[in-house]
Amino acid sequence: MTSATLPVPRLADLDMKAHRFVDKGAYQKELEKLQETILHVQQAYWHSRRRAIIVFEGWDAAGKGGAIRRLTENLDPRGAHVWPIAAPTAAEQGRHYLWRFWQRLPEPGTFAIFDRSWYGRVLVERVEGFAKPHEWRRAYDEINEFERLLTDDGVRIVKLFLHLSPDEQLERFKERLNNPYKRWKLTAEDLRNRDRRGEYEQVIDEMFARTSTDRSPWVAVPADAKWHARVAVLRHVVSALAEGVDVAPPPIDPAVKKAMEKLLK
Repeated sequence: MTSATLPVPRLADLDMKAHRFVDKGAYQKELEKLQETILHVQQAYWHSRRRAIIVFEGWDAAGKGGAIRRLTENLDPRGAHVWPIAAPTAAEQGRHYLWRFWQRLPEPGTFAIFDRSWYGRVLVERVEGFAKPHEWRRAYDEINEFERLLTDDGVRIVKLFLHLSPDEQLERFKERLNNPYKRWKLTAEDLRNRDRRGEYEQVIDEMFARTSTDRSPWVAVPADAKWHARVAVLRHVVSALAEGVDVAPPPIDPAVKKAMEKLLK
């Protein structure tokens, strides 16, 4: 698979006001259609023993969890695993930062979905000083090589960044603070990261420029409108995973057909 026609995204170029759904009915109709299609894609991957990795990055409160829920809602849970990535454990800190991701790569016929990923090395670890300059600088080449090894081995990689404007992020922080069922999602770290937004914007654009490749390009999704973002995520995943793949159901096994005909006599 190649995606050479996809331009390298830049945050400043995204239209944050475009493509909003006018009503919930139109959103639900499009969402359900895409959810049915991604199930067919998953079944095709299962039968052909293909593998796929779907990476989610984005601002705090950008809706990564909601997008992942809509993506996986109708999937067969045996063929999709969601990996929420937090700070590395003490055992993981003693190994190369990619080690823990090697342990979570998809088995044949399955999807591995990462809620944050190895890109933490060139994002939060860089900005917050958890990685030394020589460590995050060399990480761009390491990540590109890591992904090249996977795509050379037949793995499809879809990389999605959910972009949220500062005003919308503040509104979502307020909602989380005032909603007892969402309050746990808001942390002091979220607020500290917001104070360093300018730094993060620079390193995000650098990440796009240095790691968006023909085989595993970045797609930046405007996420101020949740309905639009969820549908856009599904569209991108379906398009990337279905390219060049026969998603039609497999033919009936002749032995099964013969046995069933005998049973029904």
